[in-house]
Amino acid sequence: MFLVDSHCHLDSLNYDNKSIADVLAEAKKRGVNHCLSVATTLSGYQAMRQLLSPYLAQVSLSCGIHPLNLADEEFDVTLFKVLAADEHVVALGETGLDYYYQQDNANLQQQAFAEHIQLGRELKKPIIVHTRQAKQDTLAMIKTENAYSGVLHCFTEDIDTARRLLDLGFYISFSGIITFKNAEALRDVARFVPLDRLLIETDSPYLAPVPYRGKENHPANVRQVAEYLAVLKQLPLEVFTKKTTENFCNLFGVRLC
Repeated sequence: MFLVDSHCHLDSLNYDNKSIADVLAEAKKRGVNHCLSVATTLSGYQAMRQLLSPYLAQVSLSCGIHPLNLADEEFDVTLFKVLAADEHVVALGETGLDYYYQQDNANLQQQAFAEHIQLGRELKKPIIVHTRQAKQDTLAMIKTENAYSGVLHCFTEDIDTARRLLDLGFYISFSGIITFKNAEALRDVARFVPLDRLLIETDSPYLAPVPYRGKENHPANVRQVAEYLAVLKQLPLEVFTKKTTENFCNLFGVRLC
C-alpha cells in the first residue's frame, strides 16, 4: 500500500522528542511513503527547504504565502518567482482568501491570490487553495484568473461549491475533519466527489482525526483518513489508496506511481 499525505506542515511539528526522520519513518510504517510539505510564508519556505533538504526523496514542497500571513510578512513577488521555480516545488501556496479572521485586507488577499494563480499558469504548477467564509470570491478568482490547476485543501464547504470546483478542473482534499462526529454534511460531500478528483491530507500538526483528536497530528495519520473514506465510498482500501495516490501524481506531476 502506498499512501500520500497531500498537505502537511512538517516545519511546524514539535521536534522536542523526535526528529523529522522519526516522523517520516513512523509514516512509512503505516504505508505513508510521501508527503507534500506546504509553506505559509516565503521566509518559512526558505527555512523549510533547508530543514527538509535531506528528505526530498520522501517529501515534495510548496512555496507561497497564506492569506492570514500577509499582514505579518511583505509579499515579495520577485523573490516568490525565484523560489517557486525550484524543481522540488511542485505547487504554489497555500494561498487563497480568509474573511473569517481577516476582512479589512480583502484587497491585499485578492492581489496575492491573483499573483499565485498567475505564476502557477506561467510555471505550469498547481495552486493549493485555502478558503474560509470567502467561497464566492475564491471561486470567482479561480475562474476569472484562469487557474492552471489546483486543489482546495481541507475541504469544509458544501456540495454546490464542490461541484463548481470540479467544473473548474480542481481537485478536492479531505482531512481528519471527515472523521469528526459533527461532520455529516461533509461526509455527504465526500460521497459526491468522484474518486478520480479526490485527495487526502492531514494538515498536520493540525486537525488530528479520530481517535487522535486533540493531539498533534502527524503524516502517519493520513492512514486514518484513507480508511474512513474508503468505507464511506464503499471501496476496498487498496483501491482507494491506489487511486488517491495516482491523483496526487497527476495533479502535482510527482513520479511515485
